[in-house]
Amino acid sequence: MPAFDSSAIIHGWDNYPIAQFPPLWDWLAAEVNAEHIKLSAVAFDEVRNVSPDCADWLKDNNLHQWPVGNRELQEALRIKTMLGIVQDQFHPNGVGENDIIIISTARLVGMDLVSNEDQPTAPQNMKKYKIPTVCRLPAVNVPCANFLEYLKQSGRVFRR
Repeated sequence: MPAFDSSAIIHGWDNYPIAQFPPLWDWLAAEVNAEHIKLSAVAFDEVRNVSPDCADWLKDNNLHQWPVGNRELQEALRIKTMLGIVQDQFHPNGVGENDIIIISTARLVGMDLVSNEDQPTAPQNMKKYKIPTVCRLPAVNVPCANFLEYLKQSGRVFRR
């Protein structure tokens, strides 16, 4: 059961239009309805801000949002400290506060994370780490795949 980052669901929405890939979206709708796909509340807010029609589709399919509580915020603070980020001094090329909350939520609930951020090699400066690199840290250890990898891992074949 994966948690989705806003980048992954928006990537799917933008690159696999519902009108052209209806079996894919029927399956994703069933996964969302069955709570096999979830988003943290902050990821859903990002989707709503960037792609309101995608957010409406998620709501219409009864998306379960993981709330952000004290536990998630404490875990986010641990990860933020590990990355050397002090107060709100995030690097513009690295994770932001919402990203860290999304990672911490996935970690605490034991879910894989689907994110379309890309960073094949880790920069020297940990403040420049993006979601997949943060997830690969041994002290975080959250499996992370992009949207296409998630589809391939599902083994699903989409036919009419």
